[in-house]
Amino acid sequence: MTDTQDGAAATTDPARERLRRWRLVLGGDPADGAGHALSGQDAAMDGALAALYGKGDEPRAGRDRSAGLGASAPSVARWLGDIRTYFPSSVVQVMQRDAIDRLGLATLLLEPEMLEAVEADVHLVGTLLSLDKAMPETTKETARIVVRKVVEDLEERLATRTRATLTGALDRSARVSRPRHHDIDWNRTIAANLRHYLPEHRTVVPERLVGYGRASRSVKKEVVLCVDQSGSMAASVVYASVFGAVLASMRSVDTRLVVFDTAVADLTDRLDDPVDVLFGTRLGGGTDINRALAYCQSRITRPAETVVVLISDLYEGGIRDGMLKRVAAMKASGVQFVTLLALSDEGAPAYDREHAAALAALGAPAFACTPDLFPEVMAAAIEKRPLPIPDAG
Repeated sequence: MTDTQDGAAATTDPARERLRRWRLVLGGDPADGAGHALSGQDAAMDGALAALYGKGDEPRAGRDRSAGLGASAPSVARWLGDIRTYFPSSVVQVMQRDAIDRLGLATLLLEPEMLEAVEADVHLVGTLLSLDKAMPETTKETARIVVRKVVEDLEERLATRTRATLTGALDRSARVSRPRHHDIDWNRTIAANLRHYLPEHRTVVPERLVGYGRASRSVKKEVVLCVDQSGSMAASVVYASVFGAVLASMRSVDTRLVVFDTAVADLTDRLDDPVDVLFGTRLGGGTDINRALAYCQSRITRPAETVVVLISDLYEGGIRDGMLKRVAAMKASGVQFVTLLALSDEGAPAYDREHAAALAALGAPAFACTPDLFPEVMAAAIEKRPLPIPDAG
């Protein structure tokens, strides 16, 4: 029976298909109990899975490469090609992350041929950034190509909605009640005065005019993204860099990007290229939130028109009371302060709950935010209305 026939038979025989699936799940150990032999593509898929998950109880391959992939780059490159053949992209990305974690393959990413074989995603970018200092020159250009592809995909996915959402928020925040004739927003003016409709004249008497000031195209808001670059925040750093570049492209928003560990780096001058931003970070190290906020605070010129977004797991290595006092002082001056425990698709990481509670008491509740929710969070902050905090449950 051919592979095609074998697959067709499995599809038409529900009992056999169940055995096949259980066999792939259980991995073929003598005690799996499935009693089902695999052939053709199923056998190849099983081999790719076994190479990664078949010896999960043994020491990690970073110390003892007895697991199925071996130590050589060619064998790993072949395996990467196999999983891309047999599994969808989302599964491939999970398997790659598991391979880096379980089998200690991060160092092999320092080889250009390996980078050309992987399925690039946000987590891979984080791994590459953490390896940047150890990366040989022959690999760095390939790494930049991989990172750029991920960044461009993210910008394509996120930029349009972000600009549209924030432009609407900026327009609403700039609305004035006594506009000049050319600045009247007639749609909103009519909507605001419908109760003054005169049926006999078939018209609305606009007792209240709604419009925008003449400075609507000038800078209206200042946004400061203050991003923790400790190792656990890798995905957040990637997304923050992309959003920073999108915000910087909007003429009505003055955007600053600050990254920190125990030192502070202002990467604002690189915001025209988020790839340059990412390679200007250094993942890992300690954390001094107080020092980073002190720097951000010193750069604020219009507190009432400023939004500060702190993206951190809040594990403070600096002065805790100083951090909280700075947040309180910024809020008292009129700054809209937003605390994000993560900016990623994974939800809330481990974080310092005591610091999160203290910030909430100051009116700056800390929560994890997905990239899709971020534009709405920023719009709410710009309009000074309650933030759309997701349900923790």
